[in-house]
Amino acid sequence: MIIKRRSFLKAASCLPLSVALPSIAYTKIDFGATKITTISDGSITLPAGLTFDTMPQLELEPIINEFSLSRNQLVRECNVTLLETENRKILFDVGAGVYFLDGMGAILDSLSEKGLVPEDITDVIFTHAHPDHIWGVLDDFDDLLFPDAMYHIGRTEWDYWWDPETVNRVDQGRVETAVGAKTRFEALQDQIEFFDDGDEPIPGILALMTPGHTPGHMSFEIANGSQSALVVGDAINDHHVAFKRPNWLNGLDQNPEEAAQTRQKLLNRISNEDMVIIGFHFPEGGIGRVVQSGKEYSFVNI
Repeated sequence: MIIKRRSFLKAASCLPLSVALPSIAYTKIDFGATKITTISDGSITLPAGLTFDTMPQLELEPIINEFSLSRNQLVRECNVTLLETENRKILFDVGAGVYFLDGMGAILDSLSEKGLVPEDITDVIFTHAHPDHIWGVLDDFDDLLFPDAMYHIGRTEWDYWWDPETVNRVDQGRVETAVGAKTRFEALQDQIEFFDDGDEPIPGILALMTPGHTPGHMSFEIANGSQSALVVGDAINDHHVAFKRPNWLNGLDQNPEEAAQTRQKLLNRISNEDMVIIGFHFPEGGIGRVVQSGKEYSFVNI
């Protein structure tokens, strides 16, 4: 059952918005025989226009005011999900590591606060291969950060970033992402297992293809009897416009039209089935529920 407990150690709130320091944040739920905890890799700060520029600006303004958002830059949490069973400690994504943006790369500190070391992690499952989700797989010496883990990724996502032509096809702003993904894949290729839509990469974890943000983006359903939780990664990548207007196109998505269709389907299912949702960029640890009101949805933390 759900335990309403959060503990946060955060950077001082008086710092300028442009400085996003790593934080350690936990949100925990007990889920039958398993335990689900989100741990922080810090926060990511990106220009707000990457999200907002594709949206109808007059209709966007009330949402910006409601959520006290900046028109200049958005700061979002980065919540790595840890699933603990009797025999396994499984991470969903690994954060950004030291090579991406300031404010990220806190996963080792967060694990340490829980009394865990990298060697304790038995499995890593990737939602997709964007920098803030996969670059943290390498340490400062370009060795695998979790040396004893088995790694799992959707076959479509792997094939897309492994393809040597991908770097030539993506927009200029995504070239670094493509190069970085291929570099991490090369380091992982001896410890990687592939899965497809509808597979269980690990027993009890159901993979669901949720494309649009990337071509092979996956979400993961964790079920226990009548309860279920969905790790959505970036298929729903914020708690404001993605919920209020899931049909709006978001510039962070590689295929915005497909991503909008995916968001709508996910939000409808999660709200109708009263599932727990776990979002990589949602606030206060990212675990909550989806509440529907007409054509709008809201994220409510547990």
